[in-house]
Amino acid sequence: MNKSSFLVFLESNSDIMLHSESVLILDFGSQYTQLIARRVRELNVYCEIHPFNISIEKIMSFSPKGIILSGGPSSVYASDAPIPDKRIYDLGIPILGICYGLQLIAYQNGGAVNKAARREFGRAQLLIDNHDDIFKGLSSSTEVWMSHGDEATALPNGFEKIAHSDNAAICGVRNPSKKQYGIQFHPEVVHTKEGKKVLSNFLFTICGCKADWNAESFIESSIAEIRKKVGDKKVLCALSGGVDSSVAAVLLHKAIGDQLFCIHIDNGVMRRGESAQVVKTFRDEYHIALDFVDGTEIFIDRLKGVSDPEQKRKIIGKAFIDIFEEEAKKVSGAEFLAQGTLYPDVIESVSFKGPSQTIKTHHNVGGLPEKMNLKLIEPFRELFKDEVRAVGRKLGLSDTLIDRHPFPGPGLAIRVLGDVTQERLEVLRSADDIFISELRSQNLYTTTWQAFAVLLPVQSVGVMGDERTYENTIALRSVTSVDGMTADWTHLPYEFLAHVSSRISNEVRGVNRVVYDISSKPPATIEWE
Repeated sequence: MNKSSFLVFLESNSDIMLHSESVLILDFGSQYTQLIARRVRELNVYCEIHPFNISIEKIMSFSPKGIILSGGPSSVYASDAPIPDKRIYDLGIPILGICYGLQLIAYQNGGAVNKAARREFGRAQLLIDNHDDIFKGLSSSTEVWMSHGDEATALPNGFEKIAHSDNAAICGVRNPSKKQYGIQFHPEVVHTKEGKKVLSNFLFTICGCKADWNAESFIESSIAEIRKKVGDKKVLCALSGGVDSSVAAVLLHKAIGDQLFCIHIDNGVMRRGESAQVVKTFRDEYHIALDFVDGTEIFIDRLKGVSDPEQKRKIIGKAFIDIFEEEAKKVSGAEFLAQGTLYPDVIESVSFKGPSQTIKTHHNVGGLPEKMNLKLIEPFRELFKDEVRAVGRKLGLSDTLIDRHPFPGPGLAIRVLGDVTQERLEVLRSADDIFISELRSQNLYTTTWQAFAVLLPVQSVGVMGDERTYENTIALRSVTSVDGMTADWTHLPYEFLAHVSSRISNEVRGVNRVVYDISSKPPATIEWE
């Protein structure tokens, strides 16, 4: 492997990350932009997403093997349309325009784009006229996913039509001498049957990429970069026990050994036995220096009487920083803070739509780097969640840890709707433990993205034995998803839900009703708060 292929650890404010073999994706506001990146990564090619108005100078410093123009909701001829620097077409870099991207290629190079006589949304049959390169190996008629109200009606000089549909005369174009291609459909969505072949043709046949972006090469280059960056200094790591921080801790320990110091804080709103398991795993199995702090009383005291979810988050975040700062003082000479920022968080702050109003503070130790004058190490700021899991498996972490469902930093505090008390937490903790343990015992846990129980601020009438009760309601939530951006409720077997409901109602004192959440995201969110 060429180690220069990966320069993974850069300062947090880096604009461009350098890789000797990379593809650049320009974002024009498509709901599928992240999906393009995921599909390219699945083909073992490194890629990054940047806003459409990235400068030519930054594009050149990136040295991409290819550029992909995403789709988008705008019309290229609108006054406020996102339009890239026209010089991208003269850089000699292969270009693939997807949907809006095809229309941009036509519009910016002297062709024409107009409103379509009939808009196309959903499945359509693509009829291929030329199989030489971008459509090499595809069927002559193949099912694709369309989503457009405009269409290219005239092509620029040097371009030719290579595909059409019954509804649109131009669904694929190319200028082979410039290696510039446009397709009207979305190859990145699963509804496009041969979409992966299209992307593969662009990456390997047209761009000449090598498939060398994988977990093993990432680990190898990351360890070298960590050692180079850290030297003989010490690194602090806030270890929650979740997938991201756990894999980061093991990777860092492999790189710098005893220079790593982890701090695990029990905030009192963890699941049953979670903190004890974190301590046992990382102290006993991985022999990592770990400082354990039981901050339960501090967190619960500060949460007293607070029901607003955003206020809960702020209180928990502030308490965490206060405790972490005190514990960190015990580690003299620490100059770095490691945290598990993922690529979706990075994209969120630099997307087409501009900086996000609220970065997910429960994913990061917000405020600490500046306050303590620490430099950040974010080993996974280039990775998606599934890529972090692949790295963890390659490092030898157990399936139980790697397959662990996402768990929010504020923990059960945002799953106890309303006031957070020890009593209400224990009710939720017990119900949640039953739900998760049953999912595991029935081999259903790994078929879901996230599952948990919620304690509602609702009491209802029930009957237990010969007595009338007026007790709490537990809502069960289980969703399937790829990255948490969208999700559907898990279609768990009725018999399973009945069994879990019976166990919770009979075993958890204070609960007489169990409901199952069948909302998708959107319109709902995965968490209730």
